[in-house]
Amino acid sequence: MKEATGELNMTVIVVTIVAMLSLFFFSVIWPSIRSNFNKNTKCSEAICPCPERDRNTGECIIPEDGMVECHLKNSDETFMCVWKG
Repeated sequence: MKEATGELNMTVIVVTIVAMLSLFFFSVIWPSIRSNFNKNTKCSEAICPCPERDRNTGECIIPEDGMVECHLKNSDETFMCVWKG
């Protein structure tokens, strides 16, 4: 009987730890992953015009931080993405 009680206690501890880890993952880590995924998807489908061109060569001049203003094809919403070239 003692062995059965010990195994039950261990099962309760394992289930509690798994529940705590799941709660932490879905409340802290998952929102960050989902937000980053949505942003990357939005930037991959975006249209990012060249912000400024060199007068002599016609090449695009990219800002130092590499971020340019972009928009989706059928939307007026603008957002910042890394310049893709």
